Amino acid sequence: MRVIETVRCRLEPQLAAHAEAMFTVLSDPAIYEYENEPPPSLQWLRDRFARLESRRSSDGSEEWLNWVVVCRETSALIGYVQATVRSDGTAGIAYELSSSRWGRGFGSEAVQGMIDELVSCHRVRSLTAVLKRENFRSRRLLERLGFSVASGELRARLHVADDELLMIRDAGRR
Repeated sequence: MRVIETVRCRLEPQLAAHAEAMFTVLSDPAIYEYENEPPPSLQWLRDRFARLESRRSSDGSEEWLNWVVVCRETSALIGYVQATVRSDGTAGIAYELSSSRWGRGFGSEAVQGMIDELVSCHRVRSLTAVLKRENFRSRRLLERLGFSVASGELRARLHVADDELLMIRDAGRR
């Protein structure tokens, strides 16, 4: 994995060494309004990040690419972007950003930087993202990046829950 530079962000391959700074970011209660919960402890997060350093699923069928997002101006960690890349050229993406950075374009910039890397270095042709239906902020971010709501057929095939949206994008589209 490479470091990815954007105008305001640096995406660094996630390591266990990032756990302490990311624990603070991921302890922000605002980011759990729609789903998930903060990591239970710093040690739990450190262990998780260490497992993810393999960059591959246990059966080798998926590449797990995780980057921490660093604000270039302050050098502070402000979130993460991640992708699960499959051998068929598809990738599922996810992201989380500190609420203090919401609405300022950092999320769009970091996710687009990751997408550019997935297309150019990992042969990704199609991208998906799953989000809670009520998470309009995340939906707007994805729509700005060219994602649209996937068909009901694809939602069913991928077993997306009723309270979730599946968004899809051709990777070459901007």
